Amino acid sequence: MNQHNIEPLLKISNLTVHYGAAQALFGVSLAVGRGETVALVGANGAGKSSLLKAIMGLAPPSGGSIVLDGEEVTGSTPAAMAARGVALCPEGREMFGDLTVKENLELGVLALKVGRGEVQSRLDEVFTRFPKLKERSKQRTATLSGGEQQMVAMGRALMARPRLLLLDEPSLGLAPLITDEIFEIIKQLTRAGVTILLVEQNAARALTASRSAYLLANGQIVGQGLSDKLLLDPELRRAFLGAGSGDNPAASRLGAAGLTNIRLEKPDMRKQTFMPPFKTTDELLAQQLQGLKWTVRHAYEGSGFYRAHLDAAGITPEDIRSLDDLRRLPFTTADDLRDGYPFPFRAVPFEQIVRIHASSGTTGKRKILCYTQKDVDDWRHFFARAYEMAGVTPLDRVQIAVGYGVWTAGAGFQAGVEKLGALAVPVGPGNVDLHCEFLVDLQSTVLCCTASMGLLMAEEVHKRGIADKINLKKIIYGSERSSVSMRRKISELFGGVELFDIPGMTELYGPGTGIECPDHDCIHYWADYYILEILDPETLQPLPDGEWGEMVVTTLSKEAAPLIRYRTRDITRIIPGPCTCGSILPRHSRLRGRTDDMFKFRAVNIYPSSIDKILSEVPGLGSEYQIHLTRDDRERDHMLLKVERGEGVEPGRTDELGREIIYTIKHKLLVTPEVEVVEYGALPRTDRKSKRVFDSRITDSVV
Repeated sequence: MNQHNIEPLLKISNLTVHYGAAQALFGVSLAVGRGETVALVGANGAGKSSLLKAIMGLAPPSGGSIVLDGEEVTGSTPAAMAARGVALCPEGREMFGDLTVKENLELGVLALKVGRGEVQSRLDEVFTRFPKLKERSKQRTATLSGGEQQMVAMGRALMARPRLLLLDEPSLGLAPLITDEIFEIIKQLTRAGVTILLVEQNAARALTASRSAYLLANGQIVGQGLSDKLLLDPELRRAFLGAGSGDNPAASRLGAAGLTNIRLEKPDMRKQTFMPPFKTTDELLAQQLQGLKWTVRHAYEGSGFYRAHLDAAGITPEDIRSLDDLRRLPFTTADDLRDGYPFPFRAVPFEQIVRIHASSGTTGKRKILCYTQKDVDDWRHFFARAYEMAGVTPLDRVQIAVGYGVWTAGAGFQAGVEKLGALAVPVGPGNVDLHCEFLVDLQSTVLCCTASMGLLMAEEVHKRGIADKINLKKIIYGSERSSVSMRRKISELFGGVELFDIPGMTELYGPGTGIECPDHDCIHYWADYYILEILDPETLQPLPDGEWGEMVVTTLSKEAAPLIRYRTRDITRIIPGPCTCGSILPRHSRLRGRTDDMFKFRAVNIYPSSIDKILSEVPGLGSEYQIHLTRDDRERDHMLLKVERGEGVEPGRTDELGREIIYTIKHKLLVTPEVEVVEYGALPRTDRKSKRVFDSRITDSVV
């Protein structure tokens, strides 16, 4: 298996090393990609240190080759390797105890013959990375703790500004908390682009700090692969991580390393999947037909609304014999949900309802949806599927920055994380300081948020200069449309994180009803849980695959509040043909807009009618208004309300009216607009329907 898609900086082929008649390495081959950290894991005596010494020129190879940046360096002297940018941080630190911290660090550039000013510049860099060393710069290293001595050893190696850093057993003899600190520094070096070959006996530490790893035993490579996969491999866990029990988890090397959150009693997580069992399109269609028959019968027998609705259309459950019969069923809309408040579409007895969630829509009564335990379990299952498709694993730490409470967002994101077996960090929206603190301190690898929150966090991380201190790899975002340029800016500010768009709505369980695939050209949706139709919003006739239209959904197993041909008003298109990612699940494009006049502003659904109602309740205002939605060069959304004063209202009340509008909108809609109160008659009149919303936020493509 070739695990390196990165250009190799170091390539070792069939390397052998002898100490006299004793052979330490037997045909070792490995590669270290430019800018990555590779771990070499093995027990004492496996040959790890011998390999590093051979690379550094301290132990001449007896066979094989060492190539550095395309140049053969086998058998080079230590001075020659140092001149080529290779630095070794040796096992045991090897301090000069009578020298100060500063003097030990300066030894790192002794062979390079750099000027005094350059030495000071490099010292400043090391002190920035190791603040404790700056405090103790004049202290003899013999008086330092083991952890501080390890920092000196690493700092001494970094003084050479190495292209390749060789770290030999950096955790040796250190307490767990100090080891935490040392490995956090290693991760920071990796994020800063330093290429590292990490030799470490503590397999759990090494694998969590590296991209890929080689397993060494008795002088031979016995396994290799991506580190997160190796950490989940049960055979390798037993061989390299030891075994513990529930009563004594610290008996394992994993437990001793403080990583007992990765529980040994878990099943083989490489084989865990939340993907559907069907392998062919025919199997999927058969499941959809079965689900459609069940849904129509369940809704007809359990819901007074649906019985009346279906009777009016002349449809009975027995009429559903094929998927083509779906088109005979009547449509349902958001108005039906609001008209049925507070328990619309309810098709089960109240005692079977375990939860409700409400839409963030703000026109009239809220859309409240109820859930049975099966509904909640199904939602949790397919949300875990979304994480799985995005490549999230049980080893990830998922920081959740979406709303909790009656909204579906926070509950759904967290339930999916826990079902997957990853670590949830449920912070919620806003509170940028806490989010930044947790990104650094908890080393979260995944951030779940709206696109706007993702941009805000990216800008904050960039502004605070903490990009090299965090470990974020993926952003899963939803709830609002975003352009290609906005996605690109978020990724760039976060240092190249991978973005995944995740759709969903309260009516259809909540978020997680599909997700952007790893090839990033579509949204795969869970066709085993709902049928998706794309219709012409005017004629309500089906559109061929590839054409943009309104998304209409019918659930296949939802108990408490099933949906039958529910008009979502979202605009998308079915993408025909198989996906390059290999998933059999069908796919649609990222959402392009809506067919009604609802808009989203900072993750809140807003209808112009709700603005109209609020403004009508403020004395002194006229009936005309405009809503202008813009996005600035920092990709921040703004809403400007232009509102006329009432006829005869004096100009002196302009400021008072503006403050009243801002207060009322913020109180009722939970967003803060900018307001411009203009004189009566300033806004245009028309004999047709007035244009209220001017949305210029997205000017480039969403796909």
